[in-house]
Amino acid sequence: MSAAAPMLRLDEATVRYGGATTPALDGVSVSVVPGELVAVTGPNGSGKTTLLRGLLGLVPLASGRASVDGRSVADWSRPALARVVGVVTQREETVFPLRVEETVLLGRYARLGPLSPIGRDDRAAVASALARCDATHLASRRVDELSGGEWQRVRVARALAQEPRALVLDEPTASLDVRHAMELFELIAELASGGLAALLVTHELNLAARFADRMLLLDEGRPAALGRPTEVLERERLSAVFRWPLAVSPNGDGEPQVTPLRSGAASAAVLQPTSISTPESGPRP
Repeated sequence: MSAAAPMLRLDEATVRYGGATTPALDGVSVSVVPGELVAVTGPNGSGKTTLLRGLLGLVPLASGRASVDGRSVADWSRPALARVVGVVTQREETVFPLRVEETVLLGRYARLGPLSPIGRDDRAAVASALARCDATHLASRRVDELSGGEWQRVRVARALAQEPRALVLDEPTASLDVRHAMELFELIAELASGGLAALLVTHELNLAARFADRMLLLDEGRPAALGRPTEVLERERLSAVFRWPLAVSPNGDGEPQVTPLRSGAASAAVLQPTSISTPESGPRP
């Protein structure tokens, strides 16, 4: 169990959007230490993206605290924060028809001034990021010619080109096929094991179970469970949170595997969530 200080941290964070009768995020706490991969999951509208936005200072907190590397996120300038945290948002349009290599190179500008020349280290960081995301063969392609999955991999490569100490991703496997989704989770897990603090939002419960050190399950903006995947992915709790009958069984490696059942499956009736479990943070031993 790691004793390192959290790189990313939310403490009792609440976010309210104007006109809403209930908070989008309600008293949520989560932390990520270097060397750890934490997955945030839950139904649509449960507050997953709002959690990331609150953590990064993109929406104000009504209460609670968001911090990066021990400092309140409000104390970071945006350029300084970009040198520490690489971000892959859920959606992004291809506004300019840049080449893929040029797009990934944009990730280096967090470390360069606006008029600084591109150097050998910058080119090497771009090449490494493209290779890690299986996108080297796309380097000369225009981004408006890419498939949705190819564009997603290029966006992850751009974040890695920043050489950040933390990585925050919102649905990074959207539009990816099975192979590239697995490869992306393997990549993120590898980066975390190498010392990066990784926080990702995902609907992929089974991939999160295989690769995440810990999972946070949200339900209508509130924490339903926080802990190891085997502790969070419990049948009655999941069925209640997702409002659908689910089965949970161990896969070949012993991690929990979630299977949706037919709506009339009486054996997985929707029950109330069990009490939240919140073990100490840290990567899997």
